[in-house]
Amino acid sequence: MKPYMLEVHEDGLAVFTINRPEKRNAISYEIMDGLGEALAAAEEDQIKALVITGAGDKAFCSGGDLSSFHQLKTEEEAFEMLNRMSELLVRLFFLPKPTIALLNGIAVGGGCELASACDFRLARKEVNAGFIQGTLAITTGWGGGTFLSERVTSSNAMKMLMEACLYNSDELKDMGFIQSVYTGDPIESCRTFLNKMLVLEGDVLKSYKGMFIRKWKEAGVEERVKQEVRNCAVLWQGEAHHKQVDKFLKK
Repeated sequence: MKPYMLEVHEDGLAVFTINRPEKRNAISYEIMDGLGEALAAAEEDQIKALVITGAGDKAFCSGGDLSSFHQLKTEEEAFEMLNRMSELLVRLFFLPKPTIALLNGIAVGGGCELASACDFRLARKEVNAGFIQGTLAITTGWGGGTFLSERVTSSNAMKMLMEACLYNSDELKDMGFIQSVYTGDPIESCRTFLNKMLVLEGDVLKSYKGMFIRKWKEAGVEERVKQEVRNCAVLWQGEAHHKQVDKFLKK
């Protein structure tokens, strides 16, 4: 079974699905490859918007696959992985099309970083999400802290990062992290959210997105992400992080 799927719909909607429900749709190196393919495809003229979601109804994305990444021990080893994923999320953040994280299930850690790189976040009513990296003695390392600071108010961004806990869909909406809560079919709910955008010409959407891209470039988002990655890599090497990961894997 392929770990990811990419579908292109006639109305210009491209849907990238992480297809690892047995791993709670955790990010692996293969998923990184797939995300790169999806971003390249989304740049085609016929694509009006890119949706990212997870297979099943349990998890959107549970972050990095610890069984794959736990072998990374040093700052240099961690930096290589963190930097690779952060570069993909920077591409997603600056993609000149509207992007939507469709939270069909729980989003934790790196899953929230992936969601925060998207322009909009829609969540199923029962969904919980949170930047729990602090409980593993690290910080966001894929750029999520930087992206979050551009998506919500500074006080809410600091709260979400520093509390390192899960919030329910109502709390997430109150903080501005998600824009809409849905029930029923995820893709149809997403299409309903986007229906007024999808009837516009792609060049119009691209031009409007360009306004925000220029603002984010002036705000130094890319360099801030690089610093975030470097900071996380230092903490990754620490004994406290490896101790917390060992404890998590033994659960």
